[in-house]
Amino acid sequence: MMNFSDRITIDLNIRHGKPTIRGLRYPVETILELLSSGMTVALDQILDEYQDLERENILAALAFATRLNQVKRFDLATS
Repeated sequence: MMNFSDRITIDLNIRHGKPTIRGLRYPVETILELLSSGMTVALDQILDEYQDLERENILAALAFATRLNQVKRFDLATS
């Protein structure tokens, strides 16, 4: 599994502490919503729409969501 802590950040001063793509302020939640809305058919569709995102950002968002579903307690510093 990819190390999402290089690409995902949680800062109480950014987006009210929601996990975001580091340096871009896109909430992970937004990326997951795009993927679940059918944009999974072509990852390139998301990358075309949001040109400052990188494929690795999207994969990090997926890895982050996967990790959240695997544990009851989550500590970003240890992931």
